[in-house]
Amino acid sequence: MMSQQASSVRDHLNLVAKLADLKEDHYRILLTLSAVTELLIDKGLITRQELELKTAALDTELDDLIVASLHPMG
Repeated sequence: MMSQQASSVRDHLNLVAKLADLKEDHYRILLTLSAVTELLIDKGLITRQELELKTAALDTELDDLIVASLHPMG
């Protein structure tokens, strides 16, 4: 039977491995998003300014939703 300490070490290693996988997934998603964004700009379908404005608007909207969820009666 595995000791509690060995089990804890194994759990820690599993968590580290999962984190590494998430970082790789995150990198791939950001790389793909960057490529798509550059293609849209290169093809003239959007401008950098439009992208920046939309990003700022979505960021503000998300902030507002987070604040509202933290203070539902406020």
